Amino acid sequence: MSGHVDAARAWLAQDPDAVTRDELTALLTRVEEGDATAADDLADRFSTRLAFGTAGLRGALGAGPNRMNRVLVAQAAAGFAAYLLERSDGETPTVVVGWDGRRNSDVFARDSVEIFAGAGLNAVLLPRTLPTPVLAFAVRHLGADAGVMVTASHNPPDDNGYKVYLGGADDGAQIVSPADAEIAAHIQRIADAGDVTVLPRSVGYANAAESLVEAYVAATAAVAPAPAGAEGLRWVYTAMHGVGWETVSRVLSEAGYPVPTLVEAQIEPDGRFPTVAFPNPEEPGAMDLAFETARASDAELVIANDPDADRLAVALPDADAEGGWRRLTGNEIGLLLGWRAARAAAAAREAADGGDTSAPDAAAGGDAGAPASLACSLVSSPGLQAVAEHYGLAFHATLTGFKWISRAPGIVFGFEEALGYLVNPGTVRDKDGISAAVAMLGMVAEARGQGRTVADLLQEFRDTFGAFASDQISIRVSDVSEIAGMMASLRADPPAAVGGVAVARIDDLLTGVDGLPPGDVLRLWLDDGSRLIVRPSGTEPKLKLYLDVRGASAKKARRRLEAVRAGAEELLAAAR
Repeated sequence: MSGHVDAARAWLAQDPDAVTRDELTALLTRVEEGDATAADDLADRFSTRLAFGTAGLRGALGAGPNRMNRVLVAQAAAGFAAYLLERSDGETPTVVVGWDGRRNSDVFARDSVEIFAGAGLNAVLLPRTLPTPVLAFAVRHLGADAGVMVTASHNPPDDNGYKVYLGGADDGAQIVSPADAEIAAHIQRIADAGDVTVLPRSVGYANAAESLVEAYVAATAAVAPAPAGAEGLRWVYTAMHGVGWETVSRVLSEAGYPVPTLVEAQIEPDGRFPTVAFPNPEEPGAMDLAFETARASDAELVIANDPDADRLAVALPDADAEGGWRRLTGNEIGLLLGWRAARAAAAAREAADGGDTSAPDAAAGGDAGAPASLACSLVSSPGLQAVAEHYGLAFHATLTGFKWISRAPGIVFGFEEALGYLVNPGTVRDKDGISAAVAMLGMVAEARGQGRTVADLLQEFRDTFGAFASDQISIRVSDVSEIAGMMASLRADPPAAVGGVAVARIDDLLTGVDGLPPGDVLRLWLDDGSRLIVRPSGTEPKLKLYLDVRGASAKKARRRLEAVRAGAEELLAAAR
């Protein structure tokens, strides 16, 4: 324990934040008084550090290297600056920084931009609190070498994070290996030096012009200008206490959509997230206020963004659902938006080829030299592949995360089941809940103009491509070692059957499968074509299991899904 105490005292000496200094000082006092709980807390904070990976940094706010704080952020900024300079070939790198409305996001952003400028980089700070997609857009729009977004997206209220993008050949996408390890090595070198107070800082950074935000608004409004059916549309919007509404409202105005009824209690940024236990539209209860507002305003549709507006949730009136409203699954939204993108890509190809639709090509909206493609993470619905094949488009299944999806060759649309959608790859190479909302509003309004609803669109999809049904089982743990134990158990003793159906094949992605980079993922294929995927969450202490089936009808697919779920729950119980 003396080692942790010494490390904590050294940390105090370099911590510029009075709040975390007081927090750590009080904790040390309790440790010195023999408080065993305090000793465990200190050990948790100082026995390891938040790992910098392809998701950047993310964790709970607090003092110590295993928390998000100003010391850790300063180390990360200095390490990232060193990485950018190392790969710059003598040119001065440009890095742009954004932040959301979480606690300390503004402080972390300013620390970062001052350290970047102090290291000799061209550093640019976004003009104010803005959504993550605006930062992703800014990296490409400014021709920057890199971008940093201070956000923990939809994580619990006490978390914050540090998301990193690369420009140039990476085209504004999030980092992937080996960049993560190379950046982490530079960060560790800074941390080992032991005193962030000596890092050079400068206020000689630039503030991005408002024209950057205007350019994002124009590009996003162009995704789906309002059709005639938009007139009179009654809908509800919630920002989930996040930063989406200001930008969303400007996009709606430019695209011509009617102003929604707002969930007023959730519309302004508030890092305390006072009306939700967990600021994630997927979580039970998170959209209750939106449904209450929708019932009161006789709405036809509910749209929600998560706190940094890179995810989209959609809900519809449903007499069979509790409270009369049902949130669409991420797969349902993704398949509808993918269908929209596939039709547009096929039409563009036909126009470019003079009516010849025999083969996909780059003219359909993909990257130059690559066939137009649809892409989704391997845990998302296999229905997207059916859509791609129907329209003669290429298809790519990737590892989870938009750092992989956005890199699919020729991508015209990509999604993951966790409410993430990339609908405008020409401008944003990341999930974007605002452009996805505009695309969904366009679909809804077009159908409305034809006297149809989103439920009708879902039925037409099933009639055309088959009834795909998905479900998810998520186990949250307090000790992440439990997740490793369950994965090890499943590998050591794999099941012969799930839900009464034999397992036909098991793919262990640790060894690399189908050309995918290695990942801690198990994929089980059953004899009837059903699929189960087991993986640890990349951002939360959860083990996730994804279930996918296909049936001749929605009723048959649901029945099969229930049997697979029961079998999967038995499987997980045995692995714990």
